[in-house]
Amino acid sequence: MRSRVSNKVKSKRWLFIVLIALVTILLVVLVYLKFFKSIGEPKNIEVEKKEDPIVEKKVQIIDVNSKTRPYAVMINCLNEALPQSGLDKAYIVYELMVEYGITRMFALFKDVDFDKVGSIRSVRSQYLPYLFENDAILVHAGGQEEATNRIANEGISHVDVDGQYGVRDSELRKTRAWEHTLFTNSSLLSKAVSNMKIRNTTESKNLLTYSADELDLSKYETKEANNISIKYSNYRTSNYSYDSNSKTYLRSMNGTKNVDLISGKQYQVKNIIVYGAVYTTYSAHGWYGYEKIDDITSGEGYYITDGVALPITWSKSSEKAQTVYKIKEDGSELVVNDGNTYIQIYPSNRGSLSIS
Repeated sequence: MRSRVSNKVKSKRWLFIVLIALVTILLVVLVYLKFFKSIGEPKNIEVEKKEDPIVEKKVQIIDVNSKTRPYAVMINCLNEALPQSGLDKAYIVYELMVEYGITRMFALFKDVDFDKVGSIRSVRSQYLPYLFENDAILVHAGGQEEATNRIANEGISHVDVDGQYGVRDSELRKTRAWEHTLFTNSSLLSKAVSNMKIRNTTESKNLLTYSADELDLSKYETKEANNISIKYSNYRTSNYSYDSNSKTYLRSMNGTKNVDLISGKQYQVKNIIVYGAVYTTYSAHGWYGYEKIDDITSGEGYYITDGVALPITWSKSSEKAQTVYKIKEDGSELVVNDGNTYIQIYPSNRGSLSIS
């Protein structure tokens, strides 16, 4: 009897041991399969998502951070001296009246190469305030006695190109008077600055503030500006017509296209700042007809771009201070579109402005 009981107990023990062994083997197999399966599966690696970098849109007309001192070149506007050369490389161009109703341009160049700019003529004293406000290097061929005396006495940085730093165009001499054939280029001016030890950097801020994005002027009261006529005198009227395809103004003088001597293309202008100032005629050093401008004051005018004219105010507190332009409607600083700018200062007491 004891033997049977003992055998039953032994059988149960073996059964228990076998069951334990089977469970253990099963667990080992499951662990084994799970381990090797996990090795074969791709890991979920979290990759840090990087946002696309924001590329800041930059102004193209000039490097607004550049410390290069600009050149300010006296450009001939006589009908007999047309066409001119190199104005398509200028970022700012002033047009003022000099004498006998004729105008002369004052073209600013900064950080650009140009092969031929001109023709170049003499300087007048009314351009000095605009030289100062841009801290520019004057480029000219002689000048009115009052202006040349100031250049010498005040140590004004200048390059007279009627010599080694200028070139007379012998081919143009066949069709033009000798005084309308003088040109220069960026290489010659660079040599002049080096040889004459002229300061070629500036700490002055840019005259104008530019917007890299096209301006939206719809929030202001503006007027349509497709055709602009600026009469300086019976001799000179500057005209602009808006080209909606290029969003620029095509420039003419006395109704004749103002084209470049080299390219033959009509000059295109993105921004026009126009206002009147009082001109006074006077005699000096035996010459009659010189003009002075009452421009150390303030007044109103227009900023013209993209087919509209925006009323602005302007003020110049001293000869060496920069002209301050503001939007008339709210008094905020005038910001202009990226592109070249022509500043037209016509005689308010003799000339006229038409915008349509």
